[in-house]
Amino acid sequence: MLRRLAIIDRGHVGMRLDLFLTHHLPGGWEMEERSRSVMQRMIAGGQITLNGQRAKPGTRLKSSDLIEIHSVPLRDSSLNPEPLPLDILYEDEDCIVVNKAPGMVVHPVLGKQSGTLVNALLHHCRNLQGIGGERRPGIVHRLDKDTSGVMVIAKQGQAFHQIALQFKERRVRKEYLALVWGQVDKERGVIDRPIGRHRGDRKRMSSIHCLPRSREAITEWHVEESFKVGLRGHRFSSITLLRLNPRTGRTHQIRVHLADQGYPVVGDRIYGPKRQGLTKNPVEVPGLIDFPRQALHAERLGFSHPCTGVALEFHAPLPPDMQRLLDRLRQSKGKLKEEEKGVDKGIRFS
Repeated sequence: MLRRLAIIDRGHVGMRLDLFLTHHLPGGWEMEERSRSVMQRMIAGGQITLNGQRAKPGTRLKSSDLIEIHSVPLRDSSLNPEPLPLDILYEDEDCIVVNKAPGMVVHPVLGKQSGTLVNALLHHCRNLQGIGGERRPGIVHRLDKDTSGVMVIAKQGQAFHQIALQFKERRVRKEYLALVWGQVDKERGVIDRPIGRHRGDRKRMSSIHCLPRSREAITEWHVEESFKVGLRGHRFSSITLLRLNPRTGRTHQIRVHLADQGYPVVGDRIYGPKRQGLTKNPVEVPGLIDFPRQALHAERLGFSHPCTGVALEFHAPLPPDMQRLLDRLRQSKGKLKEEEKGVDKGIRFS
């Protein structure tokens, strides 16, 4: 079935076909996604023709050339829908906002084809309109497996394109909470240091020992609360609760910036301190040293609705494991104050 027609005028003569489709489609054309890679796939698949014939993405346009876009049936996703629990904060026909649980992988990868957020969404969202010709949810941004919190997912192509554009133009408000090792002395600050692959370990990222092809990364932070977890001047005798606003969205950005700054996230097995360095702490808070994941939570997400433009903001409360740890830190804070008073008076605690 024919979908749309365009006749090339003088102003676009000489342009590549794929670039014209990406940047200069007529205003009435409602495309799911206008990225160059999607246009190239549509051209290669015969969904877009030039003067009734298949063409190459790099074909140069001539005056009065006729471009046709043909609709094709949506391909079903190769991934299996799974009835997994979802904490849904908002949903309409264009997008869905969820509070991702810690431990859930966002998208299937090699060796992990089930139990992911995408598998759960394929089961829950029966009215997906498709992204790039495939019936699947549009993953606009990601959270690490062991990071919890708010995520927005597109349910159709136009929404995917619009939300992705907001992330690209840094119009999305992201706010995280993190428990980190160390006493952060300043009240607030900004870490502005590019991030790239670590020179010595390709599985890690770094803002200090990175390869030349690093990318801009900016993280704002301010201190919410501090806790003493030891009585000595030990590097890991304090914990700080930070609120963070990443302006960019690089891989492991918050974890890398904090670790390279000397304040690794509690429970971070990749960028955090080794366990033997923590066991020297003279006072233990139950569950602190052995916290099973990075104590990082995406608490708030604000963006404009992809179709209506209405400003939206969503909040996800701390998950039970982080809340329990925070409660224990607050309890320990009170106990340490009492012990310090006793030490001042010459009282010994058994």
